[in-house]
Amino acid sequence: MTVCFPSPPLSLFQQTTSRRILALFFPHLPTDRIARRYWGASWRSTGRPDHPPLVCTGRMKNAMRLTAVDEIGVAIGLKPGQGLAEARAICPALDAVIADEAAERRFLEGIADWCDRYTPLVAIEGGDGLFLDITGCSHLLGGEELLLGDILKRLFEMGLDARGAISSTPGLSWAMARFGGNGTVAERHTKSVPASFPVAACRLPEETVLALRKTGLKRVGDLLAAPRAPLARRFGPLPLLRLDQMLGREDEPISPRRPVADLSVERCLAEPLQCEEAILQLVQRMAVTLKTELEARCQGGRRFELLLFRVDGRVFRIGVGSSVPLRDPTGISCLFSERLVALHDDLDTGYGFEIMRLNVLQAETLHRLQSDFVGGAPVETALATFVDQAVARFGPDCLVRPVLQESHVPERASLLPSVTDLMGIVSPPDVGQKEAGTGWPVRARRPIRLLKVPEIIEAAAEAPEGPPMSFRWRRCLHRVRRAEGPEKLAMEWWIDGEEAPARNYFQVEDDEGHRYWLFREGAYVSNAEMPRWFMHGVFA
Repeated sequence: MTVCFPSPPLSLFQQTTSRRILALFFPHLPTDRIARRYWGASWRSTGRPDHPPLVCTGRMKNAMRLTAVDEIGVAIGLKPGQGLAEARAICPALDAVIADEAAERRFLEGIADWCDRYTPLVAIEGGDGLFLDITGCSHLLGGEELLLGDILKRLFEMGLDARGAISSTPGLSWAMARFGGNGTVAERHTKSVPASFPVAACRLPEETVLALRKTGLKRVGDLLAAPRAPLARRFGPLPLLRLDQMLGREDEPISPRRPVADLSVERCLAEPLQCEEAILQLVQRMAVTLKTELEARCQGGRRFELLLFRVDGRVFRIGVGSSVPLRDPTGISCLFSERLVALHDDLDTGYGFEIMRLNVLQAETLHRLQSDFVGGAPVETALATFVDQAVARFGPDCLVRPVLQESHVPERASLLPSVTDLMGIVSPPDVGQKEAGTGWPVRARRPIRLLKVPEIIEAAAEAPEGPPMSFRWRRCLHRVRRAEGPEKLAMEWWIDGEEAPARNYFQVEDDEGHRYWLFREGAYVSNAEMPRWFMHGVFA
């Protein structure tokens, strides 16, 4: 099955009248991550071996405490925040593992990548939850209940304890997933469902929840019945804001963790693919589908992304870029071919990929180019093809191009940006152009190799304003046979300050025929600090 998402992606979600948010909650995420490492990803479906409770520990309030507890530990009375010594008194055979917040964060991000199969709008909520904007997506799986059942079933098969709920607001979905169980809430029931939830369902800080409970406000229904003005004066505006967001009175946007693609083409496969050649063939077919939409917009893609959803839940993201707008299916396939060659050892196909998606992350206007009389491609297109293939295989910084800058200071007069950032930009006029008022200014001859930072040297000059007779650079003594200069360059006062000394440059040749570019900073003046000499470049 092939699905093409047109740009902007939100236009697909406008088919329904209301927004629908799916919230996922992972109550035992840290211990589930460790259990998958112990017993495999399918440990929940195959059965857990006889093993003592599994907990994660960390230092809290100058003591080792539990940060996460699995289901068996919860059943015998263990809970997060409890001291490790007290927990071992309850269960001496406790399996305690040091918590790794970075690994848990990466694990949650991997789950978020996997959820991209349902919607491109996925956001991370805290350290144990996700938000999915499924507006207009549920019909692809037969409705919201079937979509929720499918995602919870797949997560269970991956060894994760997950709870989910769907409603019209992120706040209500969040509360349902944690305090109301799995299910969906119709839009017309948005205001009636939350009344029975505890005040903690409003996503308030722990100290605010305790203060509300002390005053007798234990349920969301109690907050709804209380006068708003005294409530705001005593507890601040946050409880009312969270309450209004839960009921849909205040809009609450969710921020997707990745940019939404301009265009997407997805293929759900009946049989998983493992062969790279088959993957590239399918990429070319999906690029043909993209071409139709790009032609309708008179656009071409500059940045493409290939998502490979592996059977076991891992997701691979492969990105390539084009130096010029591109919509030719063969050209797009060639870019990914070069990239797959570079990633050959890192791309573990495992049991194969069950879903493939081709995204256009950036598109630009594509002007048609006239080919020559024998049908050959224009020179610009041939150069762009070479650049794209080299960058796809060796990385974006493998090719650079010198670009002149508006500065007379040698180290600031040019840059070496990546060539992919400059393709499609009109080249400046010839540097040697002499027409007054046009092109780049004509400069004196400069060395081919310019040091990034001038290096200080020891030099002895015959006359105060003359070139050096000899100099020592990098522990080698050079005697000057010929010299030309000085060429005086003042520094840029708006950058270096008004007190920055001027430079006097000399082109010198030593007795072995090597030619260098030196400069003296300052001047020989009595009762003043001696000037300094620097090496700045080497001539060919």
